[in-house]
Amino acid sequence: MATSKAANRTGTDFQLRPVLALKPLDFEAAHEELDEIALAATEADLSRLVRFLKKKGTIQDFLAAVFDLSPFLRDLARRCPQFLDRLFEQTVAQRLDAVTARIGRLADAQDVTESGLMKDLRHLKAEAHFLIALADLAGEAEAPETVKRLSVLADACVGCAVDFLLRDAHRQGKLKLPDAQNPAEGSGWIVLGMGKLGAHELNFSSDIDLIVFFEPSAPAILDRLDATDLFSRLTRRLVRILQDRTENGYVFRTDLRLRPDPGSTPLAIPVEAALTYYEGRGQNWERAAMIKARPVAGDLAAGEAFLKELTPYIWRKYMDYAAIADVHSIKRQIHTHKGHGEIAVKGHNVKLGRGGIREIEFFVQTQQLIAGGRFPELRGRGTVPMLGRLAERGWITAEARDALVRDYWFLRRVEHAIQMVADEQTHTLPDHDEELERIALMLAFDDADAFSTAFRETLGDVERHYAALFETAPQLSAGVGNLVFTGDVDDPDTLHTLNELGFQRPSDICRVIRGWHFGRYRVTRSAEARERLTELTPALLKAFGETRRADEALMRFDELLAGLPAGIQLFSLLQSKPALLRLLATIMGAAPRLAAAITRQPHVFDGLLDPALLSELPDRAYLSARLAAFLGSDRSYEEILDRLRIFALEQKFLIGVRLLAGSIDPARAGRAFSHLADLTIGAALQAVVEEFAMRHGRVSGGRLALLGMGKLGSRELTAGSDVDLILLYDHDAEAEESDGEKPLAPSHYFARLTQRLIAAVSAPTAEGILYELDLRLRPSGNKGPVATHIDAFRKYQRSEAWTWEQMALTRARAIAGDDALCTEVESEISALLALPHDRKKVLRDAAEMRALIEEEKPPRDLWDIKLVPGGLIDLEFIAQTAVLIGAIEGEVRSTNTAEIIARLTPDFAPAQMRQDLSDAAALYMALTQMIRLCLVSGFDRNDVPPGLADLLLAATDLPDFSVLEAHLNETAITVRRHFDTLIRGKRK
Repeated sequence: MATSKAANRTGTDFQLRPVLALKPLDFEAAHEELDEIALAATEADLSRLVRFLKKKGTIQDFLAAVFDLSPFLRDLARRCPQFLDRLFEQTVAQRLDAVTARIGRLADAQDVTESGLMKDLRHLKAEAHFLIALADLAGEAEAPETVKRLSVLADACVGCAVDFLLRDAHRQGKLKLPDAQNPAEGSGWIVLGMGKLGAHELNFSSDIDLIVFFEPSAPAILDRLDATDLFSRLTRRLVRILQDRTENGYVFRTDLRLRPDPGSTPLAIPVEAALTYYEGRGQNWERAAMIKARPVAGDLAAGEAFLKELTPYIWRKYMDYAAIADVHSIKRQIHTHKGHGEIAVKGHNVKLGRGGIREIEFFVQTQQLIAGGRFPELRGRGTVPMLGRLAERGWITAEARDALVRDYWFLRRVEHAIQMVADEQTHTLPDHDEELERIALMLAFDDADAFSTAFRETLGDVERHYAALFETAPQLSAGVGNLVFTGDVDDPDTLHTLNELGFQRPSDICRVIRGWHFGRYRVTRSAEARERLTELTPALLKAFGETRRADEALMRFDELLAGLPAGIQLFSLLQSKPALLRLLATIMGAAPRLAAAITRQPHVFDGLLDPALLSELPDRAYLSARLAAFLGSDRSYEEILDRLRIFALEQKFLIGVRLLAGSIDPARAGRAFSHLADLTIGAALQAVVEEFAMRHGRVSGGRLALLGMGKLGSRELTAGSDVDLILLYDHDAEAEESDGEKPLAPSHYFARLTQRLIAAVSAPTAEGILYELDLRLRPSGNKGPVATHIDAFRKYQRSEAWTWEQMALTRARAIAGDDALCTEVESEISALLALPHDRKKVLRDAAEMRALIEEEKPPRDLWDIKLVPGGLIDLEFIAQTAVLIGAIEGEVRSTNTAEIIARLTPDFAPAQMRQDLSDAAALYMALTQMIRLCLVSGFDRNDVPPGLADLLLAATDLPDFSVLEAHLNETAITVRRHFDTLIRGKRK
């Protein structure tokens, strides 16, 4: 786009012309933001910009709306108003070209240092980021242009850093570059961009996925034996240059986990070793990933040669049955859940959720894998161009192409808007109305309702096309052989079919299914029920076979049938809703805990019949309303306790199903499990208080407050968590005994009442238990009384509590009881935590306590996520000690580990360290929630249900279990290193 001569001469025309008119959330606040930016421009002596911002007009209104809607862009404009001022001289496109060119020249300077390069790259990237976002929100650049610009920016930054490092190695005599002016040529260092970077489709706050190889025969390499170490060191420096957060921010978060066998390979791999790996051990997901691979920096010619060598591995010439099975195994690994019922807008993951970006990408990639071996024109990297090629070749209809192209770019715009708010690497729409309104306005919708309608339509459209590609009718036997279960003798062809489907004991399976047909269970006694089940059986067997623990899955389903009173509705529903059938198969094959819940109490399955299940968020208000309706009124004490158990079991199951189906994330599941415990234990306390008063009366002025501790206090409960509580009480000072038929002294009264509460919650009844309770965190532990007077609690915490008890108090939260006392307790805890603590003593005690735990409870293995060095305990100790020593930003107290870590003060934990710890908290939460949801016992690395492995990969968005394990190990090492720095004072 050319700039007019007048504009170049006078510099009075602002070179941005918004096509879209954006509305702010708050008009007055928006123009106040513009005034603040004008003030920053005044301080920077940018008088031209000041005059422009003070005027009234459509561009000023647009900028005001942008800065109101995006705190990230607003803060950038305040810090660097010159980003806006330069748009008087150049258009966005021209300025981006200039920035990219400048990045390309940074490494050429003779006196450039690594720290100087890092600073310059961060500043230039920030300006480019700002301009790309501004043009996108203005509609001046469509989504295809935005992703291309982001990708070109990433290419330039990676290329600049690579060139700098190559020249540095040349200066130090570690490489001999053929041409120091063009350092990458002949260097042998191959940097492949993967995923969205490889396809020129980066999102606004995207990671960049890189794989690094080197060609040992390259002319620049002096010592082939040292080359692996040399290029691995250079790669580590490359990541630091791009990723480390400094006072100037970061360039791009960088991920190297897509390299071959990341747990045991160096960061840079020799080409020959890589080819040997891919051709001999390469996984299905790696084939799909390599479709988008592109040399982005380093020795581009060597990179292209490497990809050419890989062509036969990626693009198979013939598609046999095994190859088709490979494609379907990729689908399992990507593990997109489509669920059933209405799609929720709030909290929906635009990338991984139902009808999301990943489904469109997978739609394209599977077709490419199937046909690309025979049709080279289908081997492109870009999602949208390949949709066009697929339609040209007749693999998809023109209607599917047009719809998916439209849907893809809409979803990419939504993704960008989400990320432009705060430059966060998230793909999830907000939960709250105002924040959803923000996203709607950024996309130029009138309001959140209009956006939600368009968003649901788009997701439904994607899901329909995706389903047409992958869904099959329930009737399976026509395509795979015999499935005959009549008579008393096994049919040989049926045994063969079952074996092909994945069953290890086909004869036993035949026997079980014959039992269904013989009507041995109540659920199959009617002819109509048996007929429905017969029609469903092929689809059942296929679904259970795909869990890869087919025999166990079917046996658990058999246990479910044995306990059901009737089955026609269930069988019809499963037949008509394949997504629900897959979900049931996943539960039976990968989640023994959930399967046991269904088989013990089949009524919990009724919740799955609710079509709105996956679109309703299980927040506190939702659960509270459901509990009130379920308890009703005028019930006996025993009825209340039983109904609380029934309700908790069903809601734990349904929260778990939402997590399993991907409709809520692990952190939200933790909050939901905690809300459920708050409400049901609170209801139990109320029932106990009323029942106890009938016999013993009440103590004058008596009040109770239940403190949730541990994971309940931090709102991080899992499906298998027990509950840590402290019961505090107060009463009138002159009260000597209760006023009931059998009066008790106050201390005795509240101790007995607490024992009654423990029994009410933990004692097994016909409906099971509500929660296992642990009261050992009370003052003096097991030696102290089970109920504690508030004054005794206050005195103990102020004068006698050990450091570990003060650390535990950082997670304390009042969950039930008298409102006034709960408020008083919360205030007291805040006051206790705000008291000055001896920093050295706190850190020393925490370090000694961690060492003692490590000695007395060594971890079983890497997957003992709580106890492993660098695991959950290390993270929790960092958060808890930070609270005690006042190393937390903000006034509002939080008990949640991840929230506390995100608020660590920069002087305590620098930005990169905070990011590492936050990433670790998210990873540990995802793994812990899924493992505790699925397994009753501990996680055995050597006996992981394949279905659970897929769920863990889906929860962490990683492509392979070895990659996940390597990432978990790297994360633990990083957390332990930061723990040593922060707690043990070991600075490196």
